[in-house]
Amino acid sequence: MVKYRNRLPQLAGGPILTDGGLETTLVFHNGIDLPFFAAFDLLKDEAGTETLRDYYRLHANIALQAGTGFILESPTWRASPDWGTKLGYSPNALDAANRVAIRLMHELRDELESERSPMVISGCIGPRGDGYDPGRVMNAEEAADYHAPQIRIYAEESADLITAITMTNIPEATGVARAAAAAGMPVAISFTVETDGRLPTGDSLKDAIAAVDAATDNAPIYYMINCAHPDHFAGALDGGWTKRLGGIRANASRCSHAELDEATELDAGNPQELGRLYAGLYARFPHLAVLGGCCGTDHRHIEEIVRAMKVAA
Repeated sequence: MVKYRNRLPQLAGGPILTDGGLETTLVFHNGIDLPFFAAFDLLKDEAGTETLRDYYRLHANIALQAGTGFILESPTWRASPDWGTKLGYSPNALDAANRVAIRLMHELRDELESERSPMVISGCIGPRGDGYDPGRVMNAEEAADYHAPQIRIYAEESADLITAITMTNIPEATGVARAAAAAGMPVAISFTVETDGRLPTGDSLKDAIAAVDAATDNAPIYYMINCAHPDHFAGALDGGWTKRLGGIRANASRCSHAELDEATELDAGNPQELGRLYAGLYARFPHLAVLGGCCGTDHRHIEEIVRAMKVAA
């Protein structure tokens, strides 16, 4: 099978699919106790690894049936030092888990990829703090130092790119972009926003993207938005800067981050409605390439995104 080492078909235009809300699917649909939402912890035994294989196969098969590419986003959103320590991982054990995660993505690509559906391996980087609350904001240098070891492992394991998901603030996004550039890795930065379309720090998407671009010599290959309902950010998308947006991984729920944080039941929203909203965004911004879901979404939402876009085409 052809390898796509640093070949990124999403840059040639989309759509290219990715998965839904991995962690919420594992917790609420699979009934798995997932401390700190750390999906990578399942890699410690074969049963957990097979659960992850099944999850990725389910989503990748949607892309195969649709004849689109697929991004295999590694289950490593929480596989950084602070979270690893909370989970009882030594630095060496955490490094090993990150390597195993990328190797699993290679295994799945070898199994599933087709000529019509190229598959891209993305090393997923999550925020140092909570995905809904930036907490103490690092400066860019601290952020680069913090995330560099994880990024280096992904480069060594031949991931195709780095994707920083649920970035809550400008300095951390800048640090990730710098660390990825230093490792020779393409990087995509995905910001999350509150119900007002602004980052948790209050910055606008426009200003956040401009600031990271200015501080990194336009290092990110594109930006994304994740972990927010389309209604929360669609009104903020206006102007030439939106050309820097390359993907959406939205929630199906209209709940705020605070409401989601306190929820004891899953709000999966309406898959059909989410599909229609994606079709509307794609009609406005046909350069969007990467389409997937975030908290509360699963394979049903990805199927409806594909269906709605085919109807709109």
